[in-house]
Amino acid sequence: MVAIQLEYQGDLHCQAVHGPSATELNTDAPLDNQGRGESFSPTDLVATALGTCMLTVMGIMARTLNIDIAGTTATVEKEMTTAAPRRIASLTVNIHVPHSLSPENQQKLERAAHTCPVHKSLHPDVHTPIAFTWA
Repeated sequence: MVAIQLEYQGDLHCQAVHGPSATELNTDAPLDNQGRGESFSPTDLVATALGTCMLTVMGIMARTLNIDIAGTTATVEKEMTTAAPRRIASLTVNIHVPHSLSPENQQKLERAAHTCPVHKSLHPDVHTPIAFTWA
């Protein structure tokens, strides 16, 4: 279990402290929902979690395969619903691996990305198209 301590600081700002590392993270409501957009919004963190989770599990698979995928990037585009209730409508993920890898290793890395725990935890109504580009 990991504990994360959260504090509402007023004016739609929150601070989160990661228990094991004491790393701090701040959030703000987005501009389109009464905030100032001065930091990640809570839903931005969901998009961030998805992208970093995919890269991390790809890194674990790459380590298992004894290949290097350093420099691999992901972009996650978050879209919110336009009608109530307000929620994430889609998280479009584009992953770019700047290395030439065998088709077999590409397939293993793509499969790993699709098994990331964040992706598996999202509600099925959240559309999550994922695209990969290689080298």
